[in-house]
Order: sequence, then C-alpha cells, then structure tokens
Amino acid sequence: MDPLKNIVVIGDRVLIKPLEASNKTDSGLYLPPSVRERDSVHTGIVMRVGPGYPVPSSQEPDELFREDSGSRVNYVPLQVHEGDEALYLHANSTEIEINGEKYVIVGQNAILLVIRSEIPDSVEGL
Repeated sequence: MDPLKNIVVIGDRVLIKPLEASNKTDSGLYLPPSVRERDSVHTGIVMRVGPGYPVPSSQEPDELFREDSGSRVNYVPLQVHEGDEALYLHANSTEIEINGEKYVIVGQNAILLVIRSEIPDSVEGL
C-alpha cells in the first residue's frame, strides 16, 4: 500500500524524500551526522507535486459576485515532476515524518535543479 496515497500537496510546494548523504568525503574522511545535516544543499526524490501557482481566470470583474459564477482556479504548473531527483536548499525545507519515513516539503523556488531520466523533445534541442 502506498503511504502517500492520501497526501495532497498544496500550491507550489513539493514533497521530497531525502537521499542519504554519504558519510565519507572524497579523501576518505568519515563525517559525523551533524556535519551532513548542516549542508546547505541536499538531494532527494520528488514524491508529490502541488498543482502550481494559482492565477486568476479571465473573467469579468463583477462575475466574482454572482452566485452561479462557477469560477475555477487556474494554475501555472510546476517545472518539477514526480520521480525527479532534486537538489534543494535545506534551510528552506520543512521536515515531516509519514509512517516512520522522513520527508521534506519545499517550495519550488527552493529547488535549484532536477535530474530527470527522460527529457521532453521540446527541451533537447536547446
């Protein structure tokens, strides 16, 4: 059963499962956990993505006050996708625990870059 099945991420936020940082430097020194936790940039796998940035729909100004307006919120979608590996600013993250697993929530603006297994054709030519 998927422990994140009922998780809904709001707005421009992203739910990330942090990847374990290596406890050994390139030169072979072992680092205590407190040093790794203070790193400013962490990596993780994007698990859930919010709908994006809300934008007003194109409507008449007085339509907001009608009872039957039926207006819906429109969103500008986020650039990150579920399954992306993300580098994010740890200082801008909120740590949570779901079913004993650690996750972080960050806004898309705290994500520096993503590593995606498949790049859309429209981006490859750039």
